[in-house]
Amino acid sequence: MPAGGARPMSLTKALIHLDHLTHNLELLQGLVGERPMWPAIKANAYGHGVDVVARHLVGLGYQTLCVAHVTEAIELIEAGIDATYLLLSASAPEHSESIVSHGCEPVVCTHEMLEALATAAQRLSTSVAIHLKVDTGMGRIGIQPDEVPAFLHRCSALPRVQVRSLMSHFCCADETDKTLSNQAIERFQQLVSEARASGINSFHMANSAAIFDLPASYFDVVRPGIAIYGLRPSWEISNPLVEELKPVLEWRTQITFLKEVPAGIGLSYGHTFHTERPSLIATLPVGYGDGLHRGLSNKCEMLVRGVRCPQVGRITMDQTLIDVTALRGQIGLGEEVVIIGGQGDEVITADELADKLGTINYEIVTAILERVQREIVTGS
Repeated sequence: MPAGGARPMSLTKALIHLDHLTHNLELLQGLVGERPMWPAIKANAYGHGVDVVARHLVGLGYQTLCVAHVTEAIELIEAGIDATYLLLSASAPEHSESIVSHGCEPVVCTHEMLEALATAAQRLSTSVAIHLKVDTGMGRIGIQPDEVPAFLHRCSALPRVQVRSLMSHFCCADETDKTLSNQAIERFQQLVSEARASGINSFHMANSAAIFDLPASYFDVVRPGIAIYGLRPSWEISNPLVEELKPVLEWRTQITFLKEVPAGIGLSYGHTFHTERPSLIATLPVGYGDGLHRGLSNKCEMLVRGVRCPQVGRITMDQTLIDVTALRGQIGLGEEVVIIGGQGDEVITADELADKLGTINYEIVTAILERVQREIVTGS
């Protein structure tokens, strides 16, 4: 053992409920039937800890996992997590050799990338599977629908390139108005027959929102993301089954300092908060360096003994303050504090924090940085 004893545990933790992850996957699988699901684990599994999540998914039998970039895939491959990695973002030609050598399957939507992958596969005496991305309305990446035949023809002339699927992505599937989404499905559907005649036998475009509200988009495979983590794609989803999702992540810390402060005292940088009464103020070892957004300063609450306690003063890089005056005489150092999750009869959700910032729950959880220790919880 190194000098100084065992490595200390982090005071701020993200608790990952793997049983909730399994529940959410089963819920989604029930909607799509026997179609394969290719879960999205990009951005550190939406902040949930990619190593933990990926190992659990593979253990459940999921064989294809969606990441953003080849660097994310390589990290998992080197960690010994055996899966097929679909790279969802457009890659650069200079990454072709790494993509091919690691057996990754990239989304492709440019001739430059196609040729670079073919060259790398030739050089490495192997082949590469690709997923041809079509823009059906998202306006981000993808070839136009009328370019598909020519692109597939070019692919057929490259023997070391295999087109595993044709794919697309929604821009508005999480909105009440499904007009644009239905138009996207129609555009994609028009490509299916022609692409099948070219030997393509896999088509996919459904994300979490589409799995709930757009069954016509299921095609051969679906790609759930935010929903596997138990978070709603939006509050405009109409399918009541969305209510059965169980959040996978809780975010907790503890009190490291307590101080009595008289009325009229400014707290933290800039003194953006002044006490209006004699107050008991707790310091917590969590800040924007952990992913607790500075924009939440003086806007959010945290739970202590099931009581909502207001955050006060500016959130700093490593520490923040909460007003625990309501619990004077009941708490001490080491008291648990819940940032996201339940305690007693109260619950603070990622959606609540997102609403205070004018953003979405995706950003709240994805922002939780790696220095926040992920701790596996196997039971509710």
